Amino acid sequence: MRSVGVEEELLLVDRENGEPRALSHAVLAAASRDPRGNEEVFESELQRQQLEFATSPRTDMGDLAEEIRRWRAEAARHAEGVDASVAALATSPLEVSPTLGTDERHLWLQEHFGLTTQEQLTCGCHVHVSVESDEEGVAVLDRIRPWLPVVLALSANSPFWQGDDSGYASYRNRVWGRWPSAGPVEVFGSADRYHQQVADMIASGALLDEGMVYFDARLSKAYPTVEIRVADVCLDASTTVLLATLLRGLVDTAAREWRDGVPPTRHGVALLRLATWRAARSGLEGELIHPETMRPAPAEAVVRALFDHVRAALDENGDTVGAQKALAELLDGGNGARVQRQILHRTGSLRSVVAECVRLTLE
Repeated sequence: MRSVGVEEELLLVDRENGEPRALSHAVLAAASRDPRGNEEVFESELQRQQLEFATSPRTDMGDLAEEIRRWRAEAARHAEGVDASVAALATSPLEVSPTLGTDERHLWLQEHFGLTTQEQLTCGCHVHVSVESDEEGVAVLDRIRPWLPVVLALSANSPFWQGDDSGYASYRNRVWGRWPSAGPVEVFGSADRYHQQVADMIASGALLDEGMVYFDARLSKAYPTVEIRVADVCLDASTTVLLATLLRGLVDTAAREWRDGVPPTRHGVALLRLATWRAARSGLEGELIHPETMRPAPAEAVVRALFDHVRAALDENGDTVGAQKALAELLDGGNGARVQRQILHRTGSLRSVVAECVRLTLE
C-alpha cells in the first residue's frame, strides 16, 4: 500500500482581533524549547504570517487523521504563547500587509518577482503519495492532470481577499497562479523528458532552483513521491484526509493504467487552465468542467465521477467506506469557502469568520 504524507500551511492570527500576525519566528522558537522535541515538524514559509507542518508518511488514514489533528493542536499551543492562534484559512479574510521572510531565498524572490512575492500570503495543502520510481511518478503525473481541478474544488477555502469577497471559492489559486511556473502542465511521456523540462526552466534564469517548479503536481525533489500541490489548506481536517485518500486512489489508478498500457488523456494545457479557473471560481457550487468530456457538468456529478474513477483503488486500500462518508458530509456541509460565507452571512463580520475558523481548525 502506498504511503501518504501531508504538508499544511496555517495562518497565524491575533487571538483578539483575528488579524494576521508576523510571528512565525516566535512560534518556531517556542517549538524549539518544547521538551517533547517536535520542533522539526514545523517550518516557516514565504511570509512570516504563516506556519507549516508536515506529517510522517502513513498508510493508514486513521493514523494520518490523528497526526494532522495533533500537529494542528501543537501549532495552536505554541502560537498561544505569543498571543496568537492558528487558522486553516487559505487566504486572510481581513486586510493584511504580508511580512516577507528574511532569508536569502525570500529576498531573491522579492527582487525578481516584486509585488507577486509581496502579495503572496496564501496557504496550501500538499499531499505526497509514494511511487516506485521517477518513471512511474511521471506516468502518474501524466494521467492525473484532468482530475486535479476537481481536487481544487473540493478543497476550496479562500473566498475573501483583503477584506472583500473575491467572487471565487479559491482565490488562493488565482493569486498562486501569478508565479510563472505554476499551474497545469503538458504530458511528459517519460522521466527523462520531465527532468529535461525542469532543467530547461531553471536554465532560463527565471527560476532560482527546482524548488520553484510550482506545477499543480510534480515529482518531489526530497522524497520518492509525487507531490500534489493544487489544493487549498482545508478548514476541516477531515477534508484533508479525504483529499489524501482520493489522491492515493488517483495515483494507484494512474499507475495501474500505465502498467496496462492505457495512454494518458491528451487534454491541452489551455483546456486544463480553463478547468482550473472554473474550479477556483465555483468550488462545489454550480458547475465544473468534466475531466473526461471537458464540458460543463454539475459539480456533484463531477465529484462523483472522480470517486467512481478511483473506486477500485479505494476498495483495495480499504478506504471506500471512510471516503464515502467523508465525501457525503463534505457535499452536504460544503467546503471551506461555503462555510466562511455562511458565517459572514450569519454574523456580518469578517472578524467573526476568522474567530469561528480558528475554532473549526481544531475540531
